[in-house]
Amino acid sequence: MLKRTTAAAGLVGAVALVLAACGGGTDTAAETAATPAETAAEVTVDAGRACVILPDSQSSDRWENQDRPAIQSALEAAGFESDIQNAQGDTNQYLTIGDQMLAGGCGVMILVDLNGSGATVAEKAQAQGIPVIAYDRPFAPADYYVSFNNVRVGQLQGEGLVKCLTDNGVDLAAAQVVFLNGSPTDGNAAMFKEGYETTLADAGITPVKDESVPDWDNQQGGVIYEQMFTDLGGKIDGVLAANDGLGGAAIAVNDKNGVTLPVTGQDATLSGVQNVLLGKQCMTVFKNTALEAADASALAIALLNGERPEVPDTVDVNGTSVPAKYSDPVAVYKDGVQGVLDAGTAGFTAADLCVDAVAAICTELGIK
Repeated sequence: MLKRTTAAAGLVGAVALVLAACGGGTDTAAETAATPAETAAEVTVDAGRACVILPDSQSSDRWENQDRPAIQSALEAAGFESDIQNAQGDTNQYLTIGDQMLAGGCGVMILVDLNGSGATVAEKAQAQGIPVIAYDRPFAPADYYVSFNNVRVGQLQGEGLVKCLTDNGVDLAAAQVVFLNGSPTDGNAAMFKEGYETTLADAGITPVKDESVPDWDNQQGGVIYEQMFTDLGGKIDGVLAANDGLGGAAIAVNDKNGVTLPVTGQDATLSGVQNVLLGKQCMTVFKNTALEAADASALAIALLNGERPEVPDTVDVNGTSVPAKYSDPVAVYKDGVQGVLDAGTAGFTAADLCVDAVAAICTELGIK
């Protein structure tokens, strides 16, 4: 394990210069005078450890079932330690975890933002000379951003909803479509919406209801959608739900009212894929987290080795350009579910997927 200790160079250096200019002091006096300032400002940087903060377990099961094991195994295979913790949707807990990690020593941080807390931790890390990778959700300051092409994710969702509406014989120009957007504080949610809103507009579709769901909270998403359903008297042709969790919340309301209509999703979660097979969800978007985790891990390993790697793209975060590395998402319909399983990164197996009412559908489609 390699460790190095750094200090607030400006403060300590100023103390040393002042003491040197005084002339008559001894070396012992100088050391004694500098020690309190140095002790207060000293930071331990663990050059062999990557510190990772995940946002929650509620918005999507991908964080624990897919991202955590992929990042951990890649770092450990390269001979580095990892400290991976989950804030469980609590911004105060996120900040506490960040402070504890920095106090314990990090050589690099991989942060999934949670309502701006990622940026706060990143500022502290960078002040200590620790590079930061913004993972999946963009924020500044960060040295790198690693994610999927999130505008493309939204485009795939929009294309999926158009396809499913057309398959249902719906007149697109008259379609009653509602939006259940992701969290208004998540930069990715804005990019998803940019993609699907533009795609649907090109198809002649304007949403009749358009609501964002704070913190990607599925329960709150269900409440919001139920109010939409009530306000529109159930006259809804399709739901652009920003992820599988929100899609599932809308589906629960549809089930309660005895209706089935196209609902989109994202993340290819177990419940989302089951809903696709059951015909309750029109599609999901598979983001092979092995690709994203591999990119983030490769950057982290290079940084831990003292390198400053270059990446091909950038993302604009409120006027700040952050170097970015993107992976490509894939739209998944019923006939593409086997591909999700074959990738080996979904976090579930055919045995998990093909249960109860889904089992017969898996048999029919040859899913194994």
